[in-house]
Amino acid sequence: MMCGDLSLHKEYYTVLTPAVTEFEEKKSRFISSVQPVSSEDEAVKFIQSLKTKYWDATHNVYAYYICDDNEIQRFNDDGEPSGTAGLPILEVIKRMEVRNLVVVVTRYFGGTLLGAAGLVRAYSKSAAMGIEAATIVKRLLCTGVQIIIEYSQLGKVQNALLSEGYFIRNIKYGQDVEFTAYVPVDRVDGFKAMINEVTSGGALMDFGEKAYITLDGSGKPLFD
Repeated sequence: MMCGDLSLHKEYYTVLTPAVTEFEEKKSRFISSVQPVSSEDEAVKFIQSLKTKYWDATHNVYAYYICDDNEIQRFNDDGEPSGTAGLPILEVIKRMEVRNLVVVVTRYFGGTLLGAAGLVRAYSKSAAMGIEAATIVKRLLCTGVQIIIEYSQLGKVQNALLSEGYFIRNIKYGQDVEFTAYVPVDRVDGFKAMINEVTSGGALMDFGEKAYITLDGSGKPLFD
C-alpha cells in the first residue's frame, strides 16, 4: 500500500469516527484508541493527549499511517520488546488497507508476562478491534457536476442517474431543475454522454473540481 501521487488515487479506505475498545489478556488491560487524522501533526497531538490521559499506564504504544502528498508511517514500542507492539499495530493498519489514522494501544500490565508472540497477538488484536469499531469507509474521488434541466426531463434523468449509481444532492426547483451530481473521475466522459443522450443535448452541465466523497459499507454517500 503506497501513496505516491494522491491525485492518482481514485479511491481509498479510512475510518469514519474516533473509537475506543478494550479487552483483557492474562490480567493486562489493552485499550485501543483510534482517531482519523489528515496530517502527522494531528497524529502527534492525539498521541500526546493519550499519554496525558493514561499517564499511569505501563505502555502507550502507537502507529499511524498517513497518505497526503507523501507517505508517512511511524510506530513506537514505548518500552515493549522491539518488534512486539508498534510494528504489529502498523501491520494491522496495512493489512486492513486503511490510511489517514492513528492507533494508540494503552497497556496496563497485569502481572503476567505474555512473551513476544503473546504481545504481538495482543497488540494486533487490540488494533484490529479499534479500527473495526471506528467504522471503515471508502473515500471516492469524484467530479462535482452542476446540472440544469427542464422539468419534463427530470424523471428520465433521475432514473438514468440512479440506475447507473451516480450520487445526487442539492436539488433546487425553480424555473428549471438544478442539482449536483457526483461522478467518479474515471466515469466523467460516459456520464456526459449519458446525460446528453437522455436530454437530447438539452442539459446544461458545469463540471467543477475533484473532491473525495465518503461512502458507507453499503456504498451510500455520507454527505456533511
